[in-house]
Amino acid sequence: MSGDDATTRKVAKKLKEVRLMRGLRQIDVAEKVKIHPQYYAKIERAEVRPSIDLYERIAKALKVKAADIFPF
Repeated sequence: MSGDDATTRKVAKKLKEVRLMRGLRQIDVAEKVKIHPQYYAKIERAEVRPSIDLYERIAKALKVKAADIFPF
């Protein structure tokens, strides 16, 4: 499924911002969430739209509330 829409892009941008603020690499987050690093990279590039459950796992790995990464 293509995730190329405005909301997906905003969430992807926020994930990247938070990850960089935490001093983490994409591979660090991917390992914590137990997904392939290339898939996580696609999430940050808004190339895919993962499930809400996966977004929640990513938020936990980044130590933020899920509400902090969603623009609504």
